[in-house]
Amino acid sequence: MKTLLALILLVLPFGAMAQPYPALHDVTGVAGDDVLNIRAGPSASTEIIGTFGPFQRNIEVVALNSAGTWGLVNTAEGSGWASMRFLARQPGQAWGDMPDALECGGTEPFWSLSIRADGTVRLDRMGEVDFYITRARIPASGRPDRFAIRADSGGGEITPIIAYAACSDGMSDRTYGLTVDFLHRTATGETLYSGCCSLAP
Repeated sequence: MKTLLALILLVLPFGAMAQPYPALHDVTGVAGDDVLNIRAGPSASTEIIGTFGPFQRNIEVVALNSAGTWGLVNTAEGSGWASMRFLARQPGQAWGDMPDALECGGTEPFWSLSIRADGTVRLDRMGEVDFYITRARIPASGRPDRFAIRADSGGGEITPIIAYAACSDGMSDRTYGLTVDFLHRTATGETLYSGCCSLAP
C-alpha cells in the first residue's frame, strides 16, 4: 500500500495540470454482453480482481499510470486498474474547478461527510446526523488544487478544506485522490476532523 501511495503522489501533480485526477468516467466501447475488467496491475496480463458493467457510469479514476493508458479505480475494499481505452471522461472537470459533490469519511470515531451539488452538507457521526447549507465555496489563493466550503445551520458551522492529494482511510486497501480537513463548531465546542474523499455524481 505504501508503494501504491508513493506512486500516486508522483502521478497526481504532473498528470493533473491539464486534467485533474480523480475524475468521473463512464464505460464506453464495451459490448452489451461483455464487461470491463479491473486488474491487479496496469497490464492486461495481470489478475482480474473485479469488473465494471458495459453501461456503468460515474466511475472515479483516481490517477493514471505513467503512460496514461490505465486508470487506478476502487473496487470492493481495494484498488485496481482499468484500461482507459474503455473509459470516457465526463465533461466539466477542469483543473482549478472544485468538485460539485463529494463523499468523505474518517475513523476514530467513524464519521461521514456528504457534500452535495445543491449546497446541502450532511455530517454523520456514528448516527448523530447534522445538516448544513453551503454559504460559500472558496478556492485557495494561488493554489488550484485546494478549496474550502463554509456551511452553517442554526446549530453550528462546518468548514471543510479539500485538497487534491493521495489519501488512505487506514482500514482498507482503497486509494483516494482527495483529502479533507474540517473544523466542526457547535455551541458546546470545536472538533477537527481529517479524512479522505471520493467524487460523487
